[in-house]
Amino acid sequence: MSAFKAYDIRGVYNKDFDKELAYKVGYFLPRLLNSKVVVVGRDVRVSSDEIFENLSKGVNDSGADVWDIGLATTPMVYFATTFFDVGASVQITASHNAAIYNGMKISQKGGLPVGQNSGLLDLEKMVNNDEIVVAKNRGKVIQKEAKESYLNFLKEFATPLENLNLSIDLSHGMANLLAKELLGENHHYLYDQFDGTFPAHEPNPLLEENQKDIIEAVLKNNSDLGIIFDGDADRVMFVDDKGKFIQPDYVTALIGKYFLEKEQGNVLVDIRTSRSTTEYLKSLGANITIWKVGHAFAKIKLREIDGIFGGELAGHYYFRDFSYCDSGFLATLLVLQVVSDLKNEKMTISEFMDSFIKYANSGEINFVLNEKDQAMEALYNKYAIKENPNVVYDFDGYRVEFDTWWFNVRKSNTEPYLRLVAEAETQELLNKKVEEISSIIKSFN
Repeated sequence: MSAFKAYDIRGVYNKDFDKELAYKVGYFLPRLLNSKVVVVGRDVRVSSDEIFENLSKGVNDSGADVWDIGLATTPMVYFATTFFDVGASVQITASHNAAIYNGMKISQKGGLPVGQNSGLLDLEKMVNNDEIVVAKNRGKVIQKEAKESYLNFLKEFATPLENLNLSIDLSHGMANLLAKELLGENHHYLYDQFDGTFPAHEPNPLLEENQKDIIEAVLKNNSDLGIIFDGDADRVMFVDDKGKFIQPDYVTALIGKYFLEKEQGNVLVDIRTSRSTTEYLKSLGANITIWKVGHAFAKIKLREIDGIFGGELAGHYYFRDFSYCDSGFLATLLVLQVVSDLKNEKMTISEFMDSFIKYANSGEINFVLNEKDQAMEALYNKYAIKENPNVVYDFDGYRVEFDTWWFNVRKSNTEPYLRLVAEAETQELLNKKVEEISSIIKSFN
């Protein structure tokens, strides 16, 4: 299986890709993006140093320089790309995947993503087919400092947190690089040491088994909020004061409260987003654009609509103030401002969430099956054609909306799943529709 995915290069290291592929990516990337400099950061995975060495050798052999910013969160690499105004960057990371994985997230000038439709397919062809000729004037590896500049940028959004009692799970990952300098030492931290083997739990905060420790910490410490980062700190998720995981598309509403009470404008959400969130955002004056899942699509669309911010069900949050890129720490700082203000008004985060969540939501349900396209076609024929819906969004799978319920079904771009999200006015109706749709999907297994 190719390590070239929809949004990045990723797989089990020394199985799906190896140091030879890293070298070739490094060699051809400057040509692909017409850049004499490649900014490179990396996470703490055991294989990251070896990938860095070989990626850098490839870049240098092509005649281009590597600007090495060392250990970095993925958003720090996005920041460095725009801060240094270079044409190419790579973050060596497998994000939320288990320790045996690694990968490379590639960006171009302005922090724009290089995805399947914006250069990654071309890079794969070069890697597989083109000849390597070492340049007479090889490039160099040059150390660059980006961390302090990124911290200074983030601190512009920071607010005093003395009134908040926080529990924070850093997942042994890259959030350790910045958390205590940004959020302060005086919180209840979990897994606050770098460890690229991720001994506590996989660095994927979307999975229930990885949320257990932060939920337990919130309840034990009577915290106002729990925070859990993924492995490369481009995503962040939250647990309320009652120990309940906050569905990430609801966090988009929290971020909307921060921005839209100051400035009304365009907001981007993905095709799976709850009506509770979009209705709340509209009540604050937002113009909503629904779009495809994934950072390679979201960053470009947010620019197109000149959006203030955007949010996804997966826990990515994008900001005009951050070159339309995603940042787990920027999202955290904004959410903490809202939670702090609510506390000053004698309102807990759970009470606030209850005030705008009006619908029963399934969350994302994953099906592993062989005939994904046939299952999607059967659902489309039944619901989008025969049942006269109010609206059909026909991209990234499709979303079919009725008066009292809606659903989205889509193929994962990164994993072997068909994914379903449904929402309804009552739990009873939701249960009925999820069972109905699931039955159709399972008939294609």
